[in-house]
Amino acid sequence: MHTVTLFKWRHFQSEIIVLCVRWYLRSSLSYRDLEEILAEWGLAVDHTTIFRWVQHSAPELEKRCRPHLKDTNNSWRVDETSIKIRKTWMYLYRAVDSEGNTLEFLLSPTRDAEAAKRFFLKALQSCTESTSQIGSVRENEVTSSASVALPASQSVPRVINVDKNAAYPKAIADLKAAGALPEEVELRQVKSLNNLIEQDHRFIKRLTKPGMGFFSCY
Repeated sequence: MHTVTLFKWRHFQSEIIVLCVRWYLRSSLSYRDLEEILAEWGLAVDHTTIFRWVQHSAPELEKRCRPHLKDTNNSWRVDETSIKIRKTWMYLYRAVDSEGNTLEFLLSPTRDAEAAKRFFLKALQSCTESTSQIGSVRENEVTSSASVALPASQSVPRVINVDKNAAYPKAIADLKAAGALPEEVELRQVKSLNNLIEQDHRFIKRLTKPGMGFFSCY
């Protein structure tokens, strides 16, 4: 029923729509690239139609997939990079765990302590919500809770690894003072420990290059 509602009034099968959305979000393909691929399959789909599929379906698919993502650990890697949005350069804040699993991201016009605080608050809220959702899904799936353990995502980090950006210590100190972050959370400014997320930025930029940047913040 939910699948039917999501793709209601669409002129193509849901499998085709999901496949196009996944390819666009995961691979370095433009809308016109996908139009050509579908044409080779004998499907005449305009690139603007694929654009509408992505805008309509991607947020809902992300929300439904989040409870089924891999568990994240409590060692965070945080960094920011510049990215173009509507022909304007902005800062993309991102966090991954020590295994490279994405925790959260935030677009900001500024690169300062206030932007860092907004990002950390969003990441903490996202991880808390994910933990709650994963617990609910697994409770429904497990038949005998007495014999099966239910590991959950870490909602609070044990350590946060950042680069030498002076904004991060101030943001962490403010969050601890406000009670949003426990005092025992360790902040480490060791550049070599952040190589994981800095390399991961390259993947994000490879995705945006075919479309010549993002045209919306949403």
